[in-house]
Amino acid sequence: MSKKRYPRLFGILPFLGMLLLSGCNWTLLDPKGQVGIEQKNLILIAFGLMLLVVVPVICMTLAFAWKYRASNKAAKYTPDWSHSTKIEVAVWTIPVLIIIALGVVTYKTTHELDPYRPLVSDVKPVQIDVVALDWKWLFIYPEQGIATVNKIVFPANTPINFRVTSDAVMNSFFIPALGGQIYAMAGMTTKLHLIANENGEFDGISANYSGAGFTGMKFKAVATSQADFEAWVNEVKQSPKQLDKAEYEALAKASENNPVTLYSVAPADQFQTIVDKYEGMNRGKPVVHEKAEHKEAAATTGTEGMDVSMHSAAGAEE
Repeated sequence: MSKKRYPRLFGILPFLGMLLLSGCNWTLLDPKGQVGIEQKNLILIAFGLMLLVVVPVICMTLAFAWKYRASNKAAKYTPDWSHSTKIEVAVWTIPVLIIIALGVVTYKTTHELDPYRPLVSDVKPVQIDVVALDWKWLFIYPEQGIATVNKIVFPANTPINFRVTSDAVMNSFFIPALGGQIYAMAGMTTKLHLIANENGEFDGISANYSGAGFTGMKFKAVATSQADFEAWVNEVKQSPKQLDKAEYEALAKASENNPVTLYSVAPADQFQTIVDKYEGMNRGKPVVHEKAEHKEAAATTGTEGMDVSMHSAAGAEE
């Protein structure tokens, strides 16, 4: 390769970078919900504050390299220079002020955007219970008595209260266009509060790798009008499928690329039943009795005494 080709190659690198970035999805910077908008603002503010340091450093690096180049004989040469109070004050004061500003903004905003914190609204929120399965999402509407797989519908401009758990490995519930994500863990209930500012269909994903079917663990989140939401609920109630015990056990089995499924009937306590099935999975340590007579007493009671002590330890931990 001749030397003349190098400049041409370097010249097309920016275009190659733009070509690669053209396939990127900028959903996080174009949110459709108030929570997502606040998170985007925090990202931009933090980015701008950091640029206050990065941009001057880059500019000074280029300026110093040009000014003190070997061919510039007019540049002042001071090999014994070692200290400047003005520079010390500048390089310490400016970053500290930026860090303080960034810390205050981040602390205030992240506490306001606490996923457990309900959104303030005059509109009654919609409750949706979320269960992560291998490899699908189960959504239960306890107030409407229905359930769906891999699709949720809710009215726009209405707060959505999500309760999230898992009946499989740990996952992460995430609707990028609305903002925020929360982990789904077996035996635990996490919460997320979101709202859509406009009608639309948004992509939902699992943001935590969970095995072979992870890439297909996606769902649709549809924000619509209140009238269309009520019509959709009535449509779901016409479905022949019901989420009874046998149906749920079949659904909970590992499967990939599951289609949207509607259940006309779903127990309102189904979510809590799933959470409670893991009760006692992290039992406390068995009580160690110091005196021999206690050990003998435990031995005489047999397995019944062991069960009581173990359940007591588990209860204390909970």
